[in-house]
Amino acid sequence: MTIKDLPLLAKTVIDGFMNGFNKSTVKGPGLEFSQYRSYQPGDDLRWLDWRMFARSDRYYIRESEVETSISVRFLIDASASMNHEDNGLKKIDYARFLAASLAYLANLQGDSVGLYTFQDGGLFSLASKPDPQHLKRLYYHLEEIKPAGKFTQPVHYKELFAGNGRKEMLIFITDMYQQNGEISKLLDSLSALKHEVIVFQLMGQNELDLNFKGHSTLEDLETGETIQISTQQAKAYQESLQQHLSGIRMELLGKHIVHRLISTAEPLDKALRDFLVQRNKT
Repeated sequence: MTIKDLPLLAKTVIDGFMNGFNKSTVKGPGLEFSQYRSYQPGDDLRWLDWRMFARSDRYYIRESEVETSISVRFLIDASASMNHEDNGLKKIDYARFLAASLAYLANLQGDSVGLYTFQDGGLFSLASKPDPQHLKRLYYHLEEIKPAGKFTQPVHYKELFAGNGRKEMLIFITDMYQQNGEISKLLDSLSALKHEVIVFQLMGQNELDLNFKGHSTLEDLETGETIQISTQQAKAYQESLQQHLSGIRMELLGKHIVHRLISTAEPLDKALRDFLVQRNKT
């Protein structure tokens, strides 16, 4: 997290922990190369591996390139609650680091990447493309995100549904803070698209533990409302928090959406490694 340059951070994180994986079996956004198979009449000739032909005098298709060239769209919650800070790190910073790293991995695999930012009631969109220059544009817009206001209203969602019929992965990075079920409504709409949807829910460790280092008054970053926290209320908070998080997991499971809770105190490479290892088992 000490690296402030997004492209360098993404490369450092991904290159570092991918060295510990067998790249023939790792699943990320799309898939790493898995295997060759013999050419069959009707196969797209663009996926012939000419180096294998030169070595064996037989035609082979790289299956991974046929099956896994997809569009990966990153959906970033940039409402005011993402300004929440724990130990010097804001949720939005963790979100941009996470998105940059996964975008680098996706681009490395030949997948298209796009960015959609939910901020101050509106929606910024950067359509998916596979080229390295487009990845630089995505980094730039990630760096420019400044959380403000409330979550985007449904009237602005139409750009999210303008797909081209290709297989897509939608990666939504959010703290799941909502006042009137607006994020649940968004996820209802996304699940109906029949694409793969993954939700990374970010929480500060101080939120999870309700430990604000002596502070007893908390302020809602989106409404400005404040609340006093007593020791007794803190105990009740822990119980209600677990029920709340369990409810989110069950809700998303019912929508066939992958959910992963991440504390912003967790090292980014560990969070990604755990996620990709689990993804590889499914």
